[in-house]
Amino acid sequence: MYQKNDELIVTIEDQGVNGEGIGKENGYAIFVKDTVIGDKCKVKIMKAKKNYAFAKLIEIITPSEFREEEKCPVAKQCGGCQLQAMSYDKQLDFKANKVLNNFKRIGGFDICQIPMKPIIGMEEPYYYRNKAQFPVGRNKDGEIAYGFYAGRTHSIIETQGCVLGMRIDGRDVCKEIMDTVVSFMKEENIEPYDEQTQAGYVRHVLIRISEYTKQIMVCVVTNSDELPKANSLVEKLKKIPNMTSISVNTNKEHGNVIMGSRTVHLFGPGYIEDVIGENKFRISPESFFQVNSKQVEKLYGKAIEYAGLTGEDIVWDLYCGTGTISLSMAENAKKVYGVEIVKNAIEDARNNAIINNIENVEFLVGATEDIVPKYLNENDGEECHPDVIVVDPPRKGCDQKLLQTVVSMNPDRIVYVSCDSATLARDVAWLKENGYKLKEVTPVDMFPQTVHVETVVLMSRADR
Repeated sequence: MYQKNDELIVTIEDQGVNGEGIGKENGYAIFVKDTVIGDKCKVKIMKAKKNYAFAKLIEIITPSEFREEEKCPVAKQCGGCQLQAMSYDKQLDFKANKVLNNFKRIGGFDICQIPMKPIIGMEEPYYYRNKAQFPVGRNKDGEIAYGFYAGRTHSIIETQGCVLGMRIDGRDVCKEIMDTVVSFMKEENIEPYDEQTQAGYVRHVLIRISEYTKQIMVCVVTNSDELPKANSLVEKLKKIPNMTSISVNTNKEHGNVIMGSRTVHLFGPGYIEDVIGENKFRISPESFFQVNSKQVEKLYGKAIEYAGLTGEDIVWDLYCGTGTISLSMAENAKKVYGVEIVKNAIEDARNNAIINNIENVEFLVGATEDIVPKYLNENDGEECHPDVIVVDPPRKGCDQKLLQTVVSMNPDRIVYVSCDSATLARDVAWLKENGYKLKEVTPVDMFPQTVHVETVVLMSRADR
């Protein structure tokens, strides 16, 4: 049994779901952050339990063949990336194994019988994020600072750019914007928000960049109904090439939610536009839109492939958000119904359908388990009975009432798009017990350098 502050030499043999390395000494597991499979390292025990311990990395004695130097100088401190020290090929192996192991451990599937396809990776696994949210505060020297929160804290790790953030023609747009905001705050004596005192103005700065149109959006989140001298900031930001939309969002709450409910547009139309496949989408500050525009085409392409549309199918897209999947499937479907509980998202979805001249879609507001049975009862069953149901839930997955609704609708095929393979495996196991068989699984790396992975699953009725 090891105790706190014990030091030892350990070889990392495995990788935990959160990216931490795992070494073993006589069956005793030791979790070590910032290590890679194959590293031989000196560590210090920080917290010891009966069967495992958490340790701090002191020194890499022999680096792993899979170890690479991080591109970001604050990668270890920042909570954004967990795998930057790992070669990209090994990252893909790690994520594929994570999906497999969740299907085995949580879903109860025989790992040899999981019909899994190779993970879909990126050619360039950096500079892909089309969205960034920078907290603003003061550093230990009292200077205005921005960056990202350290893992599981609200301590700002200062950064002079992010290697995941999208560039425009090689320009680090996020750095240009944040330096402009900080310069404005200093010139106009605008205080950053202080979580302890709840005083100050600027809390976060939200930045969105379009992969295809190169349009830029900035939304400053404040602790007040208005931002003092906001016109001065607008004039400064307008000088940045491609600046399209500038707004201020009010959030006076003391919790962890970044955006408030009130947004005032100061410059531009209040949105930017991006493209997925053949469709154009308007993106407002509050809109949900996948952060990796290049990979989302591959993700949705796989979902469309799994849907097996013939042009005569009825599709129900549950958790449809702003309609990105619904509209992507509409071209090859007879009719698509999208359901979403967030009213603003449905308004965006309806607008996106109009923009793209897509008429064979209908978007409904409300909880799926309430809206769908009522709609089916009130309308011709044959005209709206689903051939395919698509679900793309949040990280917590589908609750059982929704899954029961899906099964009661009796679709031929279910396409499940998931950002958490643990809750995915749980839900797929439930569907398997209730009349559906697992046909195929494909992981898609939407978030290189992090432990997160998207997965697309196809299920069909067991009697087909």
